[in-house]
Amino acid sequence: MYKLLALDMDGTTLNSNKKISPKTLEGINRLLNDGVHVVVASGRCLIEMSDYKEEFKNMRYLILNNGGLIYDTFENRPLVIHRLSLEECLKAIEFAEEENAMIHLVTINDSIARPQDIKNMADFKMDIYRDMFERLCIKCEDLKSYAIEHQKELMKVNMYHRSIESRNRNAKKLKKIHLQIVFTERNNLEVAPLNITKAAGLVELSNLLNIDIVDTMAVGDALNDVEMIQAAGCGVAMGNARDEVKEVADFVTADNDHDGILVAINKFFYS
Repeated sequence: MYKLLALDMDGTTLNSNKKISPKTLEGINRLLNDGVHVVVASGRCLIEMSDYKEEFKNMRYLILNNGGLIYDTFENRPLVIHRLSLEECLKAIEFAEEENAMIHLVTINDSIARPQDIKNMADFKMDIYRDMFERLCIKCEDLKSYAIEHQKELMKVNMYHRSIESRNRNAKKLKKIHLQIVFTERNNLEVAPLNITKAAGLVELSNLLNIDIVDTMAVGDALNDVEMIQAAGCGVAMGNARDEVKEVADFVTADNDHDGILVAINKFFYS
């Protein structure tokens, strides 16, 4: 039996309505009760996990910010932090402004965005997240000043573009300054310190728990899950995953609206 199961959130653990189905949650808790470490491995930041605090009350570890933060929920403290430098953050903001993109700053504890961008998230193909941003984000007009004031807490910059062409232009510019670039949502580009990925986070947490990487299993659906799926002892792609994800997976399960995680749990842990 695998000793650690890492689960992506959006498109994987969450269904199309951003909810966790009771059946999937029951399967997760069964594994936790049987002593398996079930962890979230998400691009989400810490504050964005608060909506699921009750569902995940039995889950101790979270790999967040695409591997930039490993958090212990039982002790309410970070175990691993990979910070973005102020210079890197300001350069990312500058590039986003040049493309008239929505800028989303992520610190260790908080999520920050401009109020006007939140109001117009549909323009960036991100309207499904607007309610979460309205409730959980710190609203700030001057993001550069915020970054300067909180430079010891900077973790990641998300850029939500108006088109794929706009996103690709920024990706090309950002590669020149040696940052980790991740594509997640349709027009989204995430900027983190170089070599910080979900795969690296999975390896770091496995080492902290003295678990061999071959004894881990990872499930995901998006491009930021590919390396994690390849690194794990067993990699699983959701039925709704991109083709690039399915191609590297050891198994393709059902989609996120039909309890794909539960199907994988039953196959690999209880068959």
